[in-house]
Amino acid sequence: MTLNLGFSPFILFAVLSRLSADLALWAAFAAAFVVTIRDFVESPSLRLLDVGNLAVFGLLALARGFLAPDLSLVTVRALAELALFLLLAASLLWRKPFSIEYAHVTPQERATPLFLRVNMAVSAAWAAAFLAMAAVDLLLVFISTLPQWPAIAVTVLGFGAAITFTLHYPAYATRHWL
Repeated sequence: MTLNLGFSPFILFAVLSRLSADLALWAAFAAAFVVTIRDFVESPSLRLLDVGNLAVFGLLALARGFLAPDLSLVTVRALAELALFLLLAASLLWRKPFSIEYAHVTPQERATPLFLRVNMAVSAAWAAAFLAMAAVDLLLVFISTLPQWPAIAVTVLGFGAAITFTLHYPAYATRHWL
């Protein structure tokens, strides 16, 4: 499974949240559940991003559904983005970037310093995208008079930049540093 598919629960959440926060949360949780189970069946290990999505969207869906039904969509988005940023940043601090779990390379390639450097950069790009999204949504939480369009723009641009970087940087790094 590709790294970009690992973000499908959040993408589903971002798209459906324009219709209903509850629908978006439960759909993202269901997608995270399917992705996690599929990965576990294919290889008996759990990926950090999959477990993180499952936990974040499950907890937020339960919290919004039963504990705090008045939680605003902007607050839910900010919490989801902040949680995913913290998860991705933690993987960088541990020097075990989450993107390594999605790599399809030989054991010899996996053992090179370039492999770790590339995955640190890819994981940092995703962490930066989630940090930017969380920052804009947190601004909206605390300054409710701001328009919504900057949050939508940052989400689209953040995902576009992270996906583009993920698709192109490994080949660039290989050409320039090998």
